[in-house]
Amino acid sequence: MKADEIRDMSIEKIDEEIDDVREELMRLRFQRATGELTDHTRLRFTRRKIARLITIRQELEVEEAAIEGEEA
Repeated sequence: MKADEIRDMSIEKIDEEIDDVREELMRLRFQRATGELTDHTRLRFTRRKIARLITIRQELEVEEAAIEGEEA
């Protein structure tokens, strides 16, 4: 998922996506521990995806706070 696609999402949708990707990361870690995981780069990409989602969510929250601050 590209950063532009994430920025078009609502904060609630981003939170749902973070939960889904964290579950995927947990499954990948379990597969690695049991020796079933063949593509270890998926772990790195999944961690990066979580970081990207959290970063963009934080950016959107800061934007919303700035907008609310200007209105007050």
